[in-house]
Amino acid sequence: MSWEEVAYSYDKIVGKDGHYFHQHVIMPNLSKLFHFEKYESPKLLDLGCGQGFLQEHLPKSVKYTGVDASASLINLAKQKRKGTFEVHDLTKPLSLKEKEFTHITIILALQNMGPPEIVLKSAKNHLAKNGKLSIVLNHPCFRVPRQTSWGIDEDKKIQYRRIDRYLTPLVIPISMSPSKKEDSEITSSYHYPMSTYINILGDLSLGVTHMEEWISDKQSTGKFAKMENRSREEIPLFLLLQASN
Repeated sequence: MSWEEVAYSYDKIVGKDGHYFHQHVIMPNLSKLFHFEKYESPKLLDLGCGQGFLQEHLPKSVKYTGVDASASLINLAKQKRKGTFEVHDLTKPLSLKEKEFTHITIILALQNMGPPEIVLKSAKNHLAKNGKLSIVLNHPCFRVPRQTSWGIDEDKKIQYRRIDRYLTPLVIPISMSPSKKEDSEITSSYHYPMSTYINILGDLSLGVTHMEEWISDKQSTGKFAKMENRSREEIPLFLLLQASN
């Protein structure tokens, strides 16, 4: 099933400014890394933009272009925001009228697009000299759908992260509405180990200049609060890879 078929339910989840982790973890951390003030005319290309929530978090001086495969999400973006929006399947080569961008983002989208080579090559082809490519992923080591989970060691009084598979590339079906059970819409999540992303960027002569691992800012209460809060501070939710040419 394509993201076009779940566009409106996805829009409800994300909302105008992004979902909880967009607002409280991803954008506060990512915004610090843009350094728009160093660029005379900053231009940002958002690949897999959805309905363009990122634009809500950018200075007005930044020229924004969003690209997504879902025509419905792009229509929602055009209704809600200013900027340029294009419909394009990013598993196929991309060519835009605007050829060079000082910043390119792929926020929690690369893992939904299949093999990342074509997407990252398109990013390379549209990145200005000394531009910044920022990729945000569900952490590929610790958040592999159906292959990672939480557990509790009662003897040690710790919560731990169990990892059943990591190195093998996987295509994992994701239920978008678990409450509907067998009637739920299904999308696909594509898992690759971290080395896959690093090596593709290297093959494209995009050097990784910065990496961060971001944790949740939530706090637990109740019987297991201490162990949950400690494990939350140690096991990251998201991986940021920033590359430049």
